[in-house]
Amino acid sequence: MKIGLIGYQGSGKSTLFEWLTGVAADPALAHASQSAMATVPEPRVAALCEIYHPKKITQAAIELVDTAGLSRTHEGNAARLAQIREAGCLLLVVDAFTRDSQPLADVRGFYEDFLLADMEIVSGRVERLRESVKKARPSRDAELAELAALEPLLTALESGTPVAESGLNDEQLKVTRSFRLLTEKPRFVLFNVADDETDAERFVDELRKSSPHARAAAVPASLELELSRMTPEEREAFREEMGVGGADRDGLIQNLMDASGQMLYFTAGEKEVRTWMFRQGGTALEAADNIHSDLARGFIRAEVMQCADLIDAGSEREIKARGQVRQEPKDYVVQDGDILNIKFSV
Repeated sequence: MKIGLIGYQGSGKSTLFEWLTGVAADPALAHASQSAMATVPEPRVAALCEIYHPKKITQAAIELVDTAGLSRTHEGNAARLAQIREAGCLLLVVDAFTRDSQPLADVRGFYEDFLLADMEIVSGRVERLRESVKKARPSRDAELAELAALEPLLTALESGTPVAESGLNDEQLKVTRSFRLLTEKPRFVLFNVADDETDAERFVDELRKSSPHARAAAVPASLELELSRMTPEEREAFREEMGVGGADRDGLIQNLMDASGQMLYFTAGEKEVRTWMFRQGGTALEAADNIHSDLARGFIRAEVMQCADLIDAGSEREIKARGQVRQEPKDYVVQDGDILNIKFSV
C-alpha cells in the first residue's frame, strides 16, 4: 500500500517523512519523489510470539512516497501530483506552525489542485474521443460508450464535485480505473504544528466544522523528529522537563492504514508469525492469493480463529477445545485480527 505525502513548499512534509520512516529526505530528489517503508505496528504480535516462539517475525509495512512541494499558485502542480497517482491514500501535510499560515485555506487549495489535475486528465481523454468518433472505425461503438461515461464525470468535476462524491456507475468505474483520479482517493490531513503549540487539536476541530467526517491529526513533526533521534532515557527526561512531545507515531501509522481501507490479518506458527495488510471487505480467497497464488488456486477452506480468542486461550489446543476455530469457505469476509490457516490442494 502506497501513501502519497503532499504539501506546499515549506510545510514540513519531508520532516514528517523522516519521522515516520526513519529515512532522511534526499536533497537530490527534491524535485522528484522518494519512497521508504514504515512498519505497521501491531501489539498483538508479541502475544502471539509468546504462544508460538517463532523462528521468524514479519510485519506488514506501508510505503510512504514523499513528493516535490506544491506551489500555492497551482502552477505546475498537476505534473507534480502525477508522481503519486499510484498511491492508495493521500496524506496532506499542512503548515500550521508559521505565524502567517492559513491551514484551512491550504486544505481547500489541495482540493482545488486535485480537481484541476483530474479535470486535465478527463478533459484530455474526452477531447480525443470526440475527435475519434467522428471517423468510422471498428472501435467507434466502444469509444461512444466511453465518451458517454466520461462526459457527465467531466461536468461534475467542472462544477467542483470530486469523483468520490459523484456516484460512479459500473461503466464509469471501468473507464476511469486506469486514470487513478486524485479526487477518488481517501485522504488524511496532518496539521504540522509548532513545537510549543498548546492546543493542537483546535486545527482538527476547525476542519471538522466544515468536513465532519474528515480524517485528521495534529503533530509537531520537527519536535517529534528531534525526539526520535534521542535515546529513550534522553527523550523521557526532555518530555518531563519541557512538558512537550509524545505524539503517537504508531497510532498515526495505524490511522493511515485504516484511512487507506486496509486492515491486518495474521498467519502464525512455529516457523513464522506474520501480519498481512489486506483491503477491508476482502474474502478468504483473496487473502489466500495475497499469501501465495498457489493457495488461491487450490483453495479448499480457511481455518480461522480470532487473535484475541487465541491469546485468551493461550494455545491452539485450548482454543480448539473451546470450539473457537472455524472452517470458512472462499467467500468468507476476512475480519481484522483473524488468524488464517489456508487449506489447499494443488
